[in-house]
Amino acid sequence: MAAQPTPFTLHVPEAALADLRERLARTRFPDQAPGPPWAYGTDVIYLRDLVHHWRTGFDWRAQEARLNAFAQYTVPLHGIDLHFTHVPGQGPAPLPLLLSHGWPGSVFEFLDIIPRLTDPARFGGDPADAFTVVAPSLPGYGLSFRPGQARFGVEAIADCLAALMADVLGYRRFGAQGGDWGAFVSSRLGVAHADKLAGIHLNLLPVRRDPALANPTPEERRFLGELEHWLKEETGYQWIQGTRPQTLAAALTDSPAGLAAWIVEKFRAWSDCGGDLEAAFTKDALLANIGLHWFTGAIGSSFWPYYAQMHDPWPIPDGQTVDVPMGYCEFPAEILRPPRSMAARTYTDIRRWQTMPRGGHFAAMEQPDALAEEVRAFFRPLRTGGGRDA
Repeated sequence: MAAQPTPFTLHVPEAALADLRERLARTRFPDQAPGPPWAYGTDVIYLRDLVHHWRTGFDWRAQEARLNAFAQYTVPLHGIDLHFTHVPGQGPAPLPLLLSHGWPGSVFEFLDIIPRLTDPARFGGDPADAFTVVAPSLPGYGLSFRPGQARFGVEAIADCLAALMADVLGYRRFGAQGGDWGAFVSSRLGVAHADKLAGIHLNLLPVRRDPALANPTPEERRFLGELEHWLKEETGYQWIQGTRPQTLAAALTDSPAGLAAWIVEKFRAWSDCGGDLEAAFTKDALLANIGLHWFTGAIGSSFWPYYAQMHDPWPIPDGQTVDVPMGYCEFPAEILRPPRSMAARTYTDIRRWQTMPRGGHFAAMEQPDALAEEVRAFFRPLRTGGGRDA
């Protein structure tokens, strides 16, 4: 018999908030390197301002209240206590939808998009497009972490979330959506648990970094150029997180300013902000996500999918394909934008492929209306045959 979920409410002890403020007050900042701001990583001037706001102006309790507005649970599953939100859809036949975040994200990424998916009529949509949303903290991330627990790669994460949906919640058939690691997890579900899926929707395309392309098309050459730049200039964090995660974890678990610098640089580099971070995110939205990493002490465990990717087989083995219906929306500031011709080598049933006018890697935060509409449109013809076990 499957374990029963226990209701959960997030409440960080006041002593932990006081400890954070004291640590922030003692921050020792580096000097600003010569050259343009952000050219060599996080801009020190911006970091000083962010740390000051975190210490004196940021209201963690308000962010807790935003998350606690949604029904949350924990359940013992695959050797850990898995945290998840479970929000019923407001419509005649809501389709269960598994939302998976990535790194350095968390369930805080989804606070704006969840109501757009569960209650589309509230935002001018059709109640027939409603989803019942299940948005877990990925195993090893945030509220799905306890010190000493087993580490999870993509395959183990997918198996755990499939068990959550089918065995714990009783959903015989559901959709999956994700970006970043959530796209890898959704794709892995399409390989290992295809019988449970109505389809998968992605806002990042997992493709191999060493594609064998004979006579590439102009679009494929464009992508290969992007990939070459990405591998040279943007993957240092992956090599550290994927080879020496424990060393980095020691630094970031001890220094909140260091943790903020490590994470906030990715939000700037990967979003459609035009170099102005707060054109895409408020400080409070950034600090809610950073704060969850801080208070849970989960940053080291969150690196594990990178370590697994570098040391274990690719989640989609050579020669294997994802054959469930797939939809994709390409946001212009996404870190990599593979062409459809390359995606079709892995995804054999591409039903929807949309190019978006604005947005980047953190689409659920940057463009919640646009992403929600794309998810609704993709799953609209796939809804029949869903349901929940009695």
